[in-house]
Amino acid sequence: MHHYLTWIIAALITAGIIIRPFRVSEAVWAVAGAVLLVLLRLITPEDALNGINKGLDVYLFLTGMMLLAETAREEKLFDWLAAHATRLAKGSPTRLFLLIYVVGVIVTTFLSNDATAVVLTPAVAASVRAARVKNPLPYLLICAFIANAASFVLPISNPANLVIYASHMPPLLQWLPRFLLPSILSIVITYLMLYLTQKKALKQVIETDIVIPDLSRGGRTALIGIGGTTVVLLVASALNMSLGLPTAITGIITSAIVVISSRQNPWKIIKGVSWAVLPLVAGLFVMVEALNKTGLIAEVSSFLHQQSIVSINTAAWGSGIGIALICNLMNNLPAGLIAASAVQTGHVPDLVRSAVLIGVDLGPNLSVTGSLATILWLVALRREQQEVSAWNFLKLGALVMSVALLFALAALWIGA
Repeated sequence: MHHYLTWIIAALITAGIIIRPFRVSEAVWAVAGAVLLVLLRLITPEDALNGINKGLDVYLFLTGMMLLAETAREEKLFDWLAAHATRLAKGSPTRLFLLIYVVGVIVTTFLSNDATAVVLTPAVAASVRAARVKNPLPYLLICAFIANAASFVLPISNPANLVIYASHMPPLLQWLPRFLLPSILSIVITYLMLYLTQKKALKQVIETDIVIPDLSRGGRTALIGIGGTTVVLLVASALNMSLGLPTAITGIITSAIVVISSRQNPWKIIKGVSWAVLPLVAGLFVMVEALNKTGLIAEVSSFLHQQSIVSINTAAWGSGIGIALICNLMNNLPAGLIAASAVQTGHVPDLVRSAVLIGVDLGPNLSVTGSLATILWLVALRREQQEVSAWNFLKLGALVMSVALLFALAALWIGA
């Protein structure tokens, strides 16, 4: 009976995060569910704390990245980059589409997919307004799709990568040979599918005389800080070190330097950071710890292990496609946490674990509820008075995601 109750609460937590009844924050549903699990004695306080502690590296990583992203946003760094991309387009909608896509790839690769959704979306909206684009949606769609398509180029490109591998994160020199070709195909195929589906909408005139905003000293400092953080994280990854603490340290230092040099109120940056993401993730770690007590994760681990014995290739393809679809039913945060626990306890081959990661990262491009990044993109989109229905996104995502996923998994399989 306790097991059934745990599953019901886990389902309610997931539904609350996805649907957000009464417009209550996702974090409130996650935390409330975690507290309920403890109050009903479905999980002990000690086990709940143990679950929270498992996410320490993720919390540090998110803190550093959110501080960097908010500092860069406050200093108009992304507006500056988007304006340059718009001017380089020279009146060509197709060229502008490609340039924004390239900027999205860079931001996702080095700042994580959540930064692309939160920060690049309003910057792109501002740029297409300056270019007097009549239909900005094709350009804004880039921010949603590239946030997931490029999220496994590097370990730092998606917090889900830290969750999947936990303390067993491959060093950078092992990560790149494994995921570089799948990432390239994911990025290229996603671009081609997006372009082909939006080609008709791109036939519009855009302004060529674009004013480039001045980049402040704080903006230049933020740019240097982002570059420095990238170097630090690449070195840490190459040395097989945890990425959370270096990210937090470099993010805090960069933000502090920008605040001091520009003599601005630090509260402005602190207030702009989406801190609710941290308790949201912590609540999900508690939920996964409770599910682990029910034996659900052990069953999934056993299934993956048995399938891997029968056929590693079949297990890799099945788990990659399966988790990609599941992410859109329950969001990739809880799905990724459950998959990570199953993979870690099941001692599955690296090929299967890698396929799971690709499914967790790329699968959410199917629907608007697939990932936290896409949900954050929707919020940013509404602020720009733009709307995308769940059905229209699903129709587009079914084509874009499925083709990109098959190519990425094929590249992983060929390179194994």
